[in-house]
Amino acid sequence: MMRLFAHAQGLAALLLLVQASLLPGIAAGEEQGGEIPPPNDRIFVNTVRDARVSTAVPSAAEAEQLFGVRLYDQNIQPVWIKIENLDDDELWFLPVGLDESYYTPIETSYRRHGRSPVLNPDTSRDYYRKRMRLRIDAGDSRSGYIFTRVDEGTKSFNVDIIGVDDAYQMTFFIPVPGLRLDHYDVDWENLYPEDELVQVDRAGLIEGLRAMPCCVFDEAGKDTGDPLNIAMVGEPQQLHHAFMRAGWDETETIYTASLWKTMTSALSSSEYRYSPISALYVFGRAQDVAMQKARDSIHQRNHLRLWLTPMRYQGKPVWIGQISRDIGVRLTWKTITTHKIDPDVDETREYLVEDLAYAQSLAGLGYVDGVGRVSFDEPRGNLTGDPWFSDGLRVVLFVSGEPNAISEIELIDLGSWPEEEASGSLQ
Repeated sequence: MMRLFAHAQGLAALLLLVQASLLPGIAAGEEQGGEIPPPNDRIFVNTVRDARVSTAVPSAAEAEQLFGVRLYDQNIQPVWIKIENLDDDELWFLPVGLDESYYTPIETSYRRHGRSPVLNPDTSRDYYRKRMRLRIDAGDSRSGYIFTRVDEGTKSFNVDIIGVDDAYQMTFFIPVPGLRLDHYDVDWENLYPEDELVQVDRAGLIEGLRAMPCCVFDEAGKDTGDPLNIAMVGEPQQLHHAFMRAGWDETETIYTASLWKTMTSALSSSEYRYSPISALYVFGRAQDVAMQKARDSIHQRNHLRLWLTPMRYQGKPVWIGQISRDIGVRLTWKTITTHKIDPDVDETREYLVEDLAYAQSLAGLGYVDGVGRVSFDEPRGNLTGDPWFSDGLRVVLFVSGEPNAISEIELIDLGSWPEEEASGSLQ
């Protein structure tokens, strides 16, 4: 996520100059007065000192009803923002913090009506009238839309605001209806009976994670596959927000529409950010949640699966999981596609550490034994026959509920550390 400018005063001074030179000419042509109402009742509110922000995101159907066209089909997602200025000085909203590649109102109109002139009053006026203005006068409020790129499932973004002597940053995670997400149906509170929960100290955490199975299983619980090479400590919402901050996407369940989109994206080598992930099994059940981070196409992505364990460390849930990097894909009769993974699963494990650290989502990390060393020359295979090798360690990630700088991440001794080589199994 983009960080707020450190020198708020300098930026505020620059915006004041822009206001003095440009705003009178703009104001003469814009429609004044009236708040732009929210698109729905799914409104999220946050207040930081002298700024109160309300925001809502319309679904694809709601956006079409609001603007009369299918904006999502053009990768355009309106985000409604309302900023209430409780300060004695004016505030400035910085839309780049919300989406650095946002669309302007007239650009949005032009993309939807490409045969019209760029400035066509008949097609541009509604977008322009509903836009979010950048300046909020002292004691005033402004509301309107920023036209962003589409994020389905959960949309995460910053609202960055600066004043003459202050700066504000608020982070929002907003559900957007339209996808059938795998983790929506999990009853986290009742996944385990109360008498099965185990509170552990550090020694118990190490022992419990070492005792976990080496690898995932098939549905019958017989054949083993990808290694369980990650563990996480944190509440479900903390994990969810950590992955959202790092740019990961949720995963759709397998049903007719998602299978069709998966097949289409596989055949066209296009990106389907929410593609279903096949079920693998631990504790006799399929993964509780799956996340993915797409690259250029559906053939290339990092994806992981997580299972909630009965362990609780310092009162927080402990998770066991598997991460791998897809480097290719082939079609199958059962799940439409099966991915080929990068055999160096340790590299993918370390990618996750770096990715969440850069997203300021980690409070601490350590390593435990558990997978067992598998050499480069004698790899094991997963359930679809892809080889993998490993130094045998599991990384344990302690998730931070608030942004935490890389320099503040605690290195926790859990009895093991990776060797100097990225994959000690090469030696």
